[in-house]
Amino acid sequence: MNNVKKIVAVLGAGLLILVTGCSSSNSAATVGKTEIPLKTLQGSVSEIIKERNKVETTGLTLATGSELNVNAVRFHVISVLFDDIAEKINVKITDADIAARRADIILQIGGEDRLAFSLVGAQIAPRDFQRYIRTVLLAEKLGEALKASGDTSTDGSGIQKLIVGMGKEEKVKINPRYGVWNFETGNVDPVVDNAAVKK
Repeated sequence: MNNVKKIVAVLGAGLLILVTGCSSSNSAATVGKTEIPLKTLQGSVSEIIKERNKVETTGLTLATGSELNVNAVRFHVISVLFDDIAEKINVKITDADIAARRADIILQIGGEDRLAFSLVGAQIAPRDFQRYIRTVLLAEKLGEALKASGDTSTDGSGIQKLIVGMGKEEKVKINPRYGVWNFETGNVDPVVDNAAVKK
């Protein structure tokens, strides 16, 4: 379970050759036929920052600036890739599944009143919480499917291979302001600040 959460966080939790741009300047990324609008990304980032002002954040390591943007792009791209993989192999997650896992999470963190702090610590926007749960559940089911098909890995590499493969198939594109999609790792490589690179 912890490995799955780490995968979602690093890949989910929150992703290309340097492209000339997405299909539209209003896109944060495109995954196959799915467009992730800038408005969606900006909404996630704004809400994450807003929620930080509501809780005590002392001791928490929180991403800011471009790192936070990249994390948000990564989350949205990975969640779409998981959806597309699940559809391809007919893995389904129901609203009841999501509700049950949400209840489990609330129980684990000690109650509904602890949710805001937990989401801030996990750097998940409240609006994305249900999406996050769905992605975790899909990752778990995909892991079970891989195991059933003979995959013996325990480090999440099997799931990462699925992400890499689907990323190539879907020809993921990231808005260059946020970074580039690495087709070999299935992750977002942040934009390199050329001025900061030593010659």
